[in-house]
Amino acid sequence: MIDMRTESANEAVIGATEYSGDTMDRVSATRRPVGRTVMYQRWSELSFLHWRFPPDAIRPLLPPGLELDTFDGEAYVGLVPFRMSGVRPVWSPPFPPLSNFCETNIRTYVHYRGRNPGVWFFSLDAASAPAVLIARTLWKLPYYFSRMHLKRESDVIDYVSERLWPASDPAGCSVRTRPTGPVEPAAIGTLEHFLAERYILYAYARARLYVGRVHHDPYPLQRAELLHLDETLMQAAQIARPAAAPLVHYADAVDVRIFPLRPIGQHDKDLKQDR
Repeated sequence: MIDMRTESANEAVIGATEYSGDTMDRVSATRRPVGRTVMYQRWSELSFLHWRFPPDAIRPLLPPGLELDTFDGEAYVGLVPFRMSGVRPVWSPPFPPLSNFCETNIRTYVHYRGRNPGVWFFSLDAASAPAVLIARTLWKLPYYFSRMHLKRESDVIDYVSERLWPASDPAGCSVRTRPTGPVEPAAIGTLEHFLAERYILYAYARARLYVGRVHHDPYPLQRAELLHLDETLMQAAQIARPAAAPLVHYADAVDVRIFPLRPIGQHDKDLKQDR
């Protein structure tokens, strides 16, 4: 358990957050893709907790075909709790019992053959059993059904989750954060942009790699303070969390369009159309 009231981890990166020699295209993925939207969602009250890792500690956990994306030679793993609302397919209005729930994901950052920087999810916990079943079946993502709640009092946000199924061992988290800095969308080339502005996700099933895309305005990102952390989600993902305090950021809300999941070859054809 971590209980702290400092911003030392965030302060350590201020003034030293630009890429050194990075040549990957990190702009194209932020543009709205060509093609049809299949779902709408709103993501709100997001806290981003990130730890640095040696690349060799994370690389063996990736599926074939994906390469680890690094910032100045270091890998990052994130724990991101937030609220989802208005979740619906394009042909349906929101239905609150099914459309509004909390989620927490454990993630790292990857690319495919030197392009298309995106997210690899080690796990995603959601407080909606139908959403978990749909995401595991149609989106091929490692979702888990969890008992979760999010509470905000003044400027302090509390997240709690307890994994229920499918799971062989208990896993969950208790996180308390507080936004502290001004709202500043991340600038291209900074560590903040590397960590937060990700619009491509990857999935792997039956020896095949899939890719999906989302689109939203840039996150209204803020620095944040970590007040409390107790979590076992990273351990459940076979990741040994460092003892060092994480980098912490917060974003109030973005409205999101979701695009179809496609096999990696079909996605490459779609990108050519984007250009």
